[in-house]
Amino acid sequence: MSEQHSTEDATLRGYRQSIDNIDAALIHLLAERFKITQAVGEYKATHDLPPADPAREERQLARLRALATDSQLDPEFGEKFLRFVIDEVIHHHERIRDEPAN
Repeated sequence: MSEQHSTEDATLRGYRQSIDNIDAALIHLLAERFKITQAVGEYKATHDLPPADPAREERQLARLRALATDSQLDPEFGEKFLRFVIDEVIHHHERIRDEPAN
């Protein structure tokens, strides 16, 4: 193995370790986000509020598209990612609403 190849492997390992750390942080952040949205879903269900709030979703999407642009992240990717999360949250809220009361 050449010295250059060995250096590249160490560099690649370092990059991959950083990616692994970021992935772990993303999972933890999503878990925390869903804990809060679970509480929101329960609140909405007990107060007879609709599972979705299209006006808030649009405001959030616009705000996060701007943040993505400022962060040099493709705003379309940011919107697709957030839309996926929002759709999952709405699904959870619908499920909470439709669960029989204990």
